[in-house]
Amino acid sequence: MSLGSVIRQARIDAGLSIDDLSERTSIRGGLLKEIESDDFTKCGGETYARGHLRNIAPHIKMDSQLLLELYENEQSMQPRRIQEMLAENNVMTNPVDKKTISWKTLAGISLSTLALLAAVQIIISNSKTTTAPSPEVVASESATSQPSAPTEASPTPVITTTPTTVRDTYSSGTGVSVSVSAVRGNSWLFVSDSNGTTLYSGQIRNGQTLNFSATTRISMRAGNAGAVEVSVNGKAAQQIGSEGEVVSLAYGVTS
Repeated sequence: MSLGSVIRQARIDAGLSIDDLSERTSIRGGLLKEIESDDFTKCGGETYARGHLRNIAPHIKMDSQLLLELYENEQSMQPRRIQEMLAENNVMTNPVDKKTISWKTLAGISLSTLALLAAVQIIISNSKTTTAPSPEVVASESATSQPSAPTEASPTPVITTTPTTVRDTYSSGTGVSVSVSAVRGNSWLFVSDSNGTTLYSGQIRNGQTLNFSATTRISMRAGNAGAVEVSVNGKAAQQIGSEGEVVSLAYGVTS
């Protein structure tokens, strides 16, 4: 499923028309229609296209990072320099060309340096230096030499590291539980409870299982329904959709 189709389906699921989304994002309705048709040529460049996606995402209840990943995979035509990506995210400013020094300035600096070195050499050659005789040092032997005591080595402390655990459970209650397993590829998920609280928004990778629980209801939207299998309250559910299909579902206590 293409990026434009994902945006269109999410907009419809959010109950918004093109005009509604245009009013909330201040993006022209015609440009929104072109974006939903996978046409980003009139966005003003890739930087502006990414900005439009960040603007659209919260209004259609999508994770902006997911939209940007789909854009990079489908639309981006040229690699960007790391400076451009950092500047786009306000981490650093765009690099400014360095000013060059003219050859006349360099020549003047070189002549001044040579003149200074010549003056120092004349001063050194005209000065007289005297060398004071160094005193003779006589080493005395001690009557008896005492052997040094051996130094006891201290044990090296052993540093143990605790492995980082990956979170796979998200809960806002215990009335209903849903388990999602990616068995045929990757998919993106958006999961919330009956109060509209977001339990999870992100990607589930092939071979990964995520568990969710809430008090009365769990709402879920899957971007690649054919890649996942779902269990509700400990029982396997029917296949929720086909490959590439965007599906929205809700499960309650009696599901």
